Amino acid sequence: MNPQETSLLATMAVRIIYSAIILAVGVWAGKILAHLVQGALERRKADPALAGFLGNLINISLIVFAVIAALSQLGIETMSIVAIVGATALAIGLALKDSLGNFAAGVMLLIFRQFQTGDTIEAAGVVGEVEAIDLFSTQLRTADNKTIYIPNSKLLNDNIINYSRKGTRRLDLEIRVAYESDLSRVREVLQAVLGEYPRVLREPEPAIGVLELGDSGIRLAVRPWVESSDYWTAFFDLQELIRNRFDEAGVKVPYPQREVHLHQEKPSRPVKVVG
Repeated sequence: MNPQETSLLATMAVRIIYSAIILAVGVWAGKILAHLVQGALERRKADPALAGFLGNLINISLIVFAVIAALSQLGIETMSIVAIVGATALAIGLALKDSLGNFAAGVMLLIFRQFQTGDTIEAAGVVGEVEAIDLFSTQLRTADNKTIYIPNSKLLNDNIINYSRKGTRRLDLEIRVAYESDLSRVREVLQAVLGEYPRVLREPEPAIGVLELGDSGIRLAVRPWVESSDYWTAFFDLQELIRNRFDEAGVKVPYPQREVHLHQEKPSRPVKVVG
């Protein structure tokens, strides 16, 4: 074997060794980085499916880059490979544009956690309890036990009202009484009902005030605070309790009224025609 062949073989051996090192480092770095990302997401209590998916995506991406770099080290032209991979990714992205948009929105929802499983939210025109947050859609259960799947992109681009994020909520009750009612007595009755009902919180203190002097009666605002989990129970119970206590105290609840005045006009004299 002549010196030129020996030099060529030595160079080729060095390139193979470098390529193997690049590939090994890429595989090792992919596993390490994927593990770090998964750990960070788990510490943030992210969805396990999201943590696993992102970890695998990072691992595969680094392996692909390592393979391309290793092939380049061997002297293989990789521009065509990169172009093919890029064109394929672009074609897949265009074909799955809506699905990728839902996926990206799902990742954002799982990372920033505007809501979580078990929360009651209002979004995209729907109110319900969150049963599951997937990478492409969110599953809600409505009060009448319907299951609704909302695409994550639609959910993320809409206002999200989370009724479960805070521990307490304010009840906005409106009570009507007749004009002849004694407002001081009405206030005493309402304060007694709120004070006796166990689900009403003492702090913040309930508020009672005149909201409107309406056409058929006085409209009062009753604003007690309750635990978020007791909202609807308290909403129904308090209205029933207030009505029963009003009956006991003789407080009248008005009905819509309208006064109609009839005016009778005298018939005009007939005109006598002579002819």
